[in-house]
Amino acid sequence: MSSMTHEIRSPKSTVARWMASTFPQYKPIQSEFRVSAGSSKVRPGSGVSLGTQGTAIDWWIRMLIDPAIDLRLPILGMRRQNVACQTAGMELIKLLAGPATDGRVIMNAASHENRDSEWWARTCYALALLTELVRISTATGSRLMQLDRRSSVDDLLKLANEDEVLDLIALHDLAKDKLIPQLPAGPVVTGMTFDGSKHLHADGDLIAGGLLVDFKAGQGGKPRADGTRAAQLTPQDLYQLLGYTLMDYSDRYEIRAVGIYAARFGYLSTWSVDSLLDAMAGHQVELAAARREFAEVLRDGFDNGLW
Repeated sequence: MSSMTHEIRSPKSTVARWMASTFPQYKPIQSEFRVSAGSSKVRPGSGVSLGTQGTAIDWWIRMLIDPAIDLRLPILGMRRQNVACQTAGMELIKLLAGPATDGRVIMNAASHENRDSEWWARTCYALALLTELVRISTATGSRLMQLDRRSSVDDLLKLANEDEVLDLIALHDLAKDKLIPQLPAGPVVTGMTFDGSKHLHADGDLIAGGLLVDFKAGQGGKPRADGTRAAQLTPQDLYQLLGYTLMDYSDRYEIRAVGIYAARFGYLSTWSVDSLLDAMAGHQVELAAARREFAEVLRDGFDNGLW
């Protein structure tokens, strides 16, 4: 099964074409975001693998908010790709998790509260590598291929280099200062799937008090003379937010606002669902009707074997 992130980045896909035709008015939102975010505050070192780093900071920020994270996704990745280091991967999961509950493998954060920042950074990087196995077609290019069946948890944790560890710690500290205080009170869910995930794989980062937040750890635009960069917000970033919201067919999560947290800028931008739908469509949009229409798009694609 394909994923939401893959489909919205494939210009010829049914999902991308529907989003572009239904919600074409994104440029004013991009401009406002770029100005409001300011300059980047955390610049990655030359040795940082940006894609994996983004997934790693996703994990660490979730841990700041939700002490009972579900760890099934990295397990699914190991099983899907059948990597040689499964023993080390499962040992890490066992180290992090408490007893299985209702088929879920839940993290027991309290048992590791005395771990230092370097350990957490390396752990989140390892979880990111394992999670990527769900989203890629082959593990051939993964750093996990450096390991074998004899590898240990320590070997797995050493896959993050020093640049990546320092970068993750800086991103984590910035999120504690700039993101966490801005989140609304209310129920918290992380790594959630949606009603529409049965038709197209989708797992979000965070919902807190009805606010759906997606984390982005990109560097931003081209570097200026002083080395800083302006924040970037792509149409696909916005379509991802809308896609997740529309895939909640039953309104299970009661999503009333959505946001992007630009992790390297320490900037959270939020919009009410209604205002974002209306602004991007260029006219008033009824949420329930948009959900029904998008559900039909996903069902047709699934039934016809498009993903």
